[in-house]
Amino acid sequence: VQLQASGGGLVQAGGSLRVSCAASGRTFVGYDMGWFRQAPGKEREFVSGINWSGGRTYYLDSVKGRFTISRDNVKNTVYLQMNSLKPEDSAVYYCAAGERLPPLVEYLGKGTLVTVSS
Repeated sequence: VQLQASGGGLVQAGGSLRVSCAASGRTFVGYDMGWFRQAPGKEREFVSGINWSGGRTYYLDSVKGRFTISRDNVKNTVYLQMNSLKPEDSAVYYCAAGERLPPLVEYLGKGTLVTVSS
């Protein structure tokens, strides 16, 4: 099973990026998918999650109103649209899947680096 994140990069403050995570090796029927991030010198934090149907989502308070999570179950892919980016959003973003996120992480992908310049 592999979770492959992509779409990170360098963007100026106020800009936008969309990171994607394609899952392979199995389907995640009934599983939550989501994103963690970790900045240098800081603990990993759960940024956003979405359940199988898309009817339940979670956002870290500091990203509410700026980030939007979505998933395409046919493509086995989860997305995180990030708008109005701030320097403090700079981090490595990791895709995750589990029966219930954030406590039950079963799969964690390699990250994609997002850098927001001021």
